Amino acid sequence: MKYVVALLAFAGIVVASMALHVHYMDPSQAPPCAVTEKFDCGAVNHSRFAVFPPRTFDEDPRGGHHIPVATVGIAGYVLIALLALTGRWWLTFQASLIGFMCAGFLSYLEAYVLEKWCIYCLWSQAIVTAIFVVTSCVVAVRWMQSRRLSAAER
Repeated sequence: MKYVVALLAFAGIVVASMALHVHYMDPSQAPPCAVTEKFDCGAVNHSRFAVFPPRTFDEDPRGGHHIPVATVGIAGYVLIALLALTGRWWLTFQASLIGFMCAGFLSYLEAYVLEKWCIYCLWSQAIVTAIFVVTSCVVAVRWMQSRRLSAAER
């Protein structure tokens, strides 16, 4: 299972890198993912929520000390891959839970605040959801096995 999670995390790194590429594109250029009025990666990746912490309304988009959200995603996927490959399942589960919650919040912002969707963000949400499901299953199975072993020792 650790290789499945690592492979999913690698896919997440690729998708987050593509979103980061759009983030650093000139906003006047149409990114390859500007498909419809509702699906526009450029609008999403140049919004004030595309950086952490989010920019204020009166702040210059080029100023301040902000980290692109896609960079945070890349770092999270790298951490998840390393934890999975070292067999640290509880920590992998915790990291995937944090990633799942963050991706869910970003999806909320896309749906209800920006009212635009980024295809790369949706792919990332799907990938981190798959990682979360796999790690949840691994942790649950390991927990049940440890309960059986401790019951057998009594």
